[in-house]
Amino acid sequence: MVKINGLAASPGIAAGKAFLYLDDNFPEIKQIPLNKDNIEHELERLNMAHKAAKSELEAIHKKALEEAGEQAEIFMAHISMLDDPEIKEQVVHRIKNSLENAEWVIWDIYQTLLKMMLESPDPMFRERAADINEISRRLLNKLFNIERKTLAELDSDVIIAANDLLPSEILAMNRKHVKGLVINQGGLTSHTAILARAFNIPAVMGLSSSVSEIQNNDDLIVDGSKGEVIINPDRANIKKYYEISLKFSKDLEEMEKIKNLPAQTKDGMTFVLKANIEIPDEVEKALYFGAEGIGLYRSEFLFLSGANAEEEFQYNAYSRVIKAMGELPVTIRTMDLGGDKGTADLNFTDEKNPLLGWRGIRFSLAQPEFFKTQLRALLRAGKVNGKNNNVKIMFPLVSGIEELNSALILLEEAKAECKKNGHDYSENIETGIMIEVPAAAMISDVLAEKSSFFSIGTNDLLQYSIAIDRDNEKVNYLAEPLHPAIIRLLKMTIDAAHKRGIKTAMCGEMAGDPDLTALLLGMGLDEFSMNAASIPSIKNNIRRLEMQSCKDLAANIIAGKSTKENFSINETWLREKGLK
Repeated sequence: MVKINGLAASPGIAAGKAFLYLDDNFPEIKQIPLNKDNIEHELERLNMAHKAAKSELEAIHKKALEEAGEQAEIFMAHISMLDDPEIKEQVVHRIKNSLENAEWVIWDIYQTLLKMMLESPDPMFRERAADINEISRRLLNKLFNIERKTLAELDSDVIIAANDLLPSEILAMNRKHVKGLVINQGGLTSHTAILARAFNIPAVMGLSSSVSEIQNNDDLIVDGSKGEVIINPDRANIKKYYEISLKFSKDLEEMEKIKNLPAQTKDGMTFVLKANIEIPDEVEKALYFGAEGIGLYRSEFLFLSGANAEEEFQYNAYSRVIKAMGELPVTIRTMDLGGDKGTADLNFTDEKNPLLGWRGIRFSLAQPEFFKTQLRALLRAGKVNGKNNNVKIMFPLVSGIEELNSALILLEEAKAECKKNGHDYSENIETGIMIEVPAAAMISDVLAEKSSFFSIGTNDLLQYSIAIDRDNEKVNYLAEPLHPAIIRLLKMTIDAAHKRGIKTAMCGEMAGDPDLTALLLGMGLDEFSMNAASIPSIKNNIRRLEMQSCKDLAANIIAGKSTKENFSINETWLREKGLK
């Protein structure tokens, strides 16, 4: 048995036989000198390969529109890359002037570009290298007349193990038989990861070269929630994951029983449970798990997919979510780009401390016209059915009142532009902010004066408050939500909101942790927003609790002096209540 670790790219657990899908059948690419008499023939071969590759991409795009909605824009981006006039001119120039064969020129030019992208300090720029790789391989396949066996031909259940998996291959594969993905390359915001989450396929990515340890038909267990892959598991692990699967099945049965019941405590207090989503395709899953709205729609994934996020494209994406949710509320966060979610297309450059740099609301305010395009799309989406649709706008990474004031001024300008353009829009749309910077929590009383609601982003709040990199394995053990400083910042924020008469939601990982539900209720949290699959367990917990008992627990933890003490108080309480 071997255990390998990567990035938890798409949650869920899968078990099955490994199906190796590698690029080991690609022919050697040789540099072949041309005679001047052969140039026209070589250019014609190149032109035919380009037309065939473009026609293939157009067909995939058409299919993607039917199956994956907005994610089809990935393939429009690929068509744009294929048609890039600068690269095409470079290829033709090399063939004509260096007298080199088309295969070699394509390989050499695209490999140079690929290397440059992979060496970029910008993680999003690195992840877009997969798109360049797909374009070059598609052209080379046409030049070599290679018809690669597709994943659409799968006829038995498998877990795909690959160095990389292209977006087109995910869309083309027989998803009925794909139970999981194990991939060397890619990150959490790569197209492959986004599509895996959209199709509910457990996936572990970023394994470097660990896939080389897997053989065809090896037994695999994939834990996409923890980023673990077990190769040829022993009996103990088979039993462990079998029990987890049984528990999951049992949880699904229980979920069906309580799915449509209110998240109400035993003494009659009702709370709202919403879902976090990244792409419109996740709405169906949110509704299935009983979400009472969307508490966080991470709009930046529209910009990271390689799509041209113009106003109409954004408007259609937001409208799709709002229409699918019906009368249920939808909170859309404006683009939280920058930090670990940058892209070269939007003028991001290398920063020494990107998570402390040009990101979130800071980026948006520095690009007012770009920002107003999004605001106009959001305002218009607020009236997609000809009436106000409970749509709310949320600004990320606000650290002071000046930023909030500036964002609200641009929102008013966007309203005026909607009116000027003859577009119907939501005039009284609610606006709130993410509380994810300690400074925002400390002046939450001031920020509450200009906000309709708060939503606490505990992932960043932990990172910034305790000064840790959550992805650094040497220090991520310090990311403890029961740290006294975190507890005090949460309580300060909730109290400031209530004093001003507005609600506080939470959309970070803490909201979906069943061990923390009672504490958060006792602290006065109004709404919870989480990964949709976590909603049933949180609802089940709420229905077993009484408010006074939760308030007593919260009072004890608020008075705690250390993380260890708070953890002990919480664990003891949970055991006494039969919740552990």
